[in-house]
Amino acid sequence: MTNIFRKVGVPLIFIGAVLVLWEWAVWFNGLPDYRMASPSDLLPKFWQFRWLFLERSWETLWRTVAGLGLAIVVGTLLGMIMGFSRTARDGLYPLLVGFNAIPKATVVPIVALIFVGQHDFNTILLAFMISFFPIAVSVSIGLSTLEPEYRDILRSLGASKFTIFWKIALPKTLPEFFGALKVAVTLAFIGTNLMEIVSPHGRGLGDLFDSGRISADYPLMFAVLFALAALGIVLFYIVVALERVFAGWAERGQG
Repeated sequence: MTNIFRKVGVPLIFIGAVLVLWEWAVWFNGLPDYRMASPSDLLPKFWQFRWLFLERSWETLWRTVAGLGLAIVVGTLLGMIMGFSRTARDGLYPLLVGFNAIPKATVVPIVALIFVGQHDFNTILLAFMISFFPIAVSVSIGLSTLEPEYRDILRSLGASKFTIFWKIALPKTLPEFFGALKVAVTLAFIGTNLMEIVSPHGRGLGDLFDSGRISADYPLMFAVLFALAALGIVLFYIVVALERVFAGWAERGQG
């Protein structure tokens, strides 16, 4: 019971406290909704556009998950290549770091221009581009720091490279992988919404945010941000649940 309260009740208490503090700050400073909407301003918007929020949230969510899935596949493969080959690591790291250093907001119009009218593809592509880097780096570090004595012992026993990877390298890399995946989840949402806002054919919560901006409906804009945060939290805790299933052995008890 105590563990359930710590995992569920404590986060809800903190979220509630932030919302109360947010409401009080807006009221205390007498801020109009075009400067800072309060939580009580958001509820009418959620109700007014409830079906639109459901539709646009689904549009944003599936593209984000698709881009994240692609980032997992490509990032893991790149990480494996760099983890097992020092030459590949030395050659690819500068390219990956340089690519990751480019602000993705500057890439959005270029991608939209190259793939004109391909909104779904463009959105998934940007979600992938912004989220694969931490996965690739974490897998690479996990594999490259594998203790050589483990490999030597298994090789002396006749184990193949695949067996070494499956029995030693993969389990060792899982904690780093899931740690990076938690970061990649939020990054993927950023990529998705950048494209949804900028693309003239945009659909999703980013497009709804832009509609609120154009119509000067500031409570709607804040409501979209709140919805994005909620989706990010849900997806983050799905990753946490998967981590406990596949890498729960790596957890350390904390008071």
